[in-house]
Formats: sequence, structure tokens, C-alpha cells
Amino acid sequence: MKRFLYGICAFFVLLTAFCPAVRVVAEPEQNQEQETQGQEGQSGSLALSSPSALLMEASTGQVIYEQNADEQRSPASITKIMTLLLIFEELEKGNLTMDEEVTTSAYAKSMGGSQVFLEEGEKQTVETMIKCIVVASGNDAAVAMAEHIAGTESEFVARMNARAAELGMENTKFEDCCGLTDSAGHYTSARDVAIVSRELIQRFPKVLEYSSIWMEDITHVTAQGTKPFTLTNTNKLISSYDGCVGLKTGSTSVAKYCVSAVAQRDGITLIAVVMGAPDHKVRFADASAMLNYGFGKCSLYVDENKEELAPVPVIQGKEKEVPVAFETEFRYLDCSGQKISDVEKYIELPEEVQAPVRKGETAGRAVYSRNGKEIGSTAIIYTADVESADFLDYLEEALTGLLPTA
Repeated sequence: MKRFLYGICAFFVLLTAFCPAVRVVAEPEQNQEQETQGQEGQSGSLALSSPSALLMEASTGQVIYEQNADEQRSPASITKIMTLLLIFEELEKGNLTMDEEVTTSAYAKSMGGSQVFLEEGEKQTVETMIKCIVVASGNDAAVAMAEHIAGTESEFVARMNARAAELGMENTKFEDCCGLTDSAGHYTSARDVAIVSRELIQRFPKVLEYSSIWMEDITHVTAQGTKPFTLTNTNKLISSYDGCVGLKTGSTSVAKYCVSAVAQRDGITLIAVVMGAPDHKVRFADASAMLNYGFGKCSLYVDENKEELAPVPVIQGKEKEVPVAFETEFRYLDCSGQKISDVEKYIELPEEVQAPVRKGETAGRAVYSRNGKEIGSTAIIYTADVESADFLDYLEEALTGLLPTA
């Protein structure tokens, strides 16, 4: 019996020696407020005339207001937001350059609707084509870029649909790259438009420099000679709404009037999507109403997490400690109409960690709370590898300890 009790005690001694202790700050109760923010649109607090709409804060992706946001509707030229995303991704990969020339095909020239009147064989740079797409909503420019990137428009559209699936755009299917079609098989939703708009402007904010252009001249150089052409922005909010910097409009007889409007004020970027408005005035009025609503109610808390953190001691490792850092900054959007204050930050990290340790693994987290309720967190990660110590490491340490010090 005594041998059995001694064995149990020895087991717990070993368990304590080899399992690292954890330094944990008491976690505040999970806050439900952020999960329910943004649902006020269902209660009719905004009297919008358009059948489908959504308002999103760009940096957090938080929905502030929505109205039939998952209803599948024809998108018209706001289709081009996905086209622009794929163009900028090709630029990021190095498969395109801004000064690369794009040749217009006979098929691209044949596009009707909104166009910049490119001629067959005409060459324009990628940057000019982007301006033609985002400012003047040129269907011909969109198709020319699709063909330049993927060989054919149909292959480019396949890439658009694959990208939509990656982004979780559950109510979207594209059949062309410009939105000219009235096919019932070409559709998206206000939520999905906000998702792709956010992806575009967050990853490639350069697009907002182009989408905020009011008027700009390009030059057609063809066999008939040289001729200037003025691009005029189809998004009238650029000139009429304070802070508006984009993004894209669209209209057809089936889609009616649509817009994905981006505006920035006081460090907050909002995306207001309107679909199916009866006319262009309602389209812009509803977008303005949502933007006013968002800027009036929302405050954004940002912690850039630039401070250095103390390294974590390592047990049985080749190194005695491992450095750690915040993985990302932290952002929290409050839509109560009050200024954010009294945000508290707690650091959760282990007191020590068992080797091996891998760079990029989660070490702990920074927890943020207000009034005792958790509002969110961001991960803290290890920023170096630490291998397990071997016999030679222990031998070297032992011998070093025996050597006299100077």
C-alpha cells in the first residue's frame, strides 16, 4: 500500500515538473453586444426606398444596417468590382504591370451599354483600362482586360466565380465580367457586393484613388488618328457626399439602379450597397442615408499593438526563452452612438513553454473588455523557433557551469 501511495506522489511530482504553468488573467464575460449590432436595419429605423441594401464598416467587416441583404438580384455594372479585384490580384502577383499595354479585340469593341469607345486593335495601358472601368464603367475596357488576363471572357468569368466562392459569396453567380447581361443566371446580393467591395479596398486601397476621380482625359490612338476622350465618373456621390471616394455604380433595365458607395470620415471607412433602386436619385439618396446613419452612430477603437512583450521562458529548449509579438492590431466598432472609452486590455501568456516551439504558433492573446465584458481579442504568437535540447546541449551547459568565471 505504501509503495502504491509513493508511486502516486511521484507521478504528480513529475507531472508538475514537465507541464508548464499558465499565467492567465481572469477572462471577462463574453460580450454579446457586438454580435447583435447591425441588426437595427431589420426594425425599419431607416426608411429606404430600395428593396435591398447593406451598410458595412470596412476594417472590421461589421454589418451596421441591412435590408433584404441576401436577396439575389441582378447587379449590372457593380459586377465590375469582382473584375477589378482579379485585375489587382494579377498586379500583386506580378503577372501584370500598370504600364503594360492591352490590345482591344473585335469582341471587346462590340460591347454595348456604357463604354469608352475602344477600337479594335487599339492599345491602352493597364492603368488606363482600370480608369476606364472604375470611372466610366467601360464594358469594352472590362472585356479587354478579361481577355488579356485569361485569354477569353468565359475563362475570366470562371475565375470570378471561383473567387466569389473563396470569399463566401453564397448568393452570387457571374455570367459576364461587366454586368451587361440581363440573364437570370447572373446575380449577386447586397451582402456579397459588400464582401467583395471590402476585399478590394482593404487589400488594394489604390483603387480608391481611381474611383474618386471625377473627370479625366484619356487619348485614343487608332488608325484613324489621335483623339481625346473624357472619362466622367458615374458615381455622383463623389462630388456631392463629403468623404465619398468610390466605388462603383450600375444600372440596367433588369437590375434597375445599384451602387456600392465607399466613404471615409474620422478614420472610419463605410461601404453602403444599394440594389434595385427605382431611379438614380433614389440610389444615391439611400446610399447617403445609410452613410449618414453609420457615421452618426459609429465609433472605432483601434489598438495598433506596437508595444514589445516580454519573452516566454522555454523548458528543455536549446534557447532559454522565445520572443512573442501581437499577430495583428485590434479594431472594435461601437454603434451605440456613444464615444468609446474605458477599454481595458489584458495579456494572457504562459509562464513557460515546453520545447520545441514553432514560429507562428499561438502563444496567448490580448483580451479587450469594456465594463467587465469582453469585446474581442487578438492572438499573440511566437516569433522564432526553439528546438528541444539534446544530450550535447545539456553537457555543454554542465561543463560551462564548472568552468571558473573571470
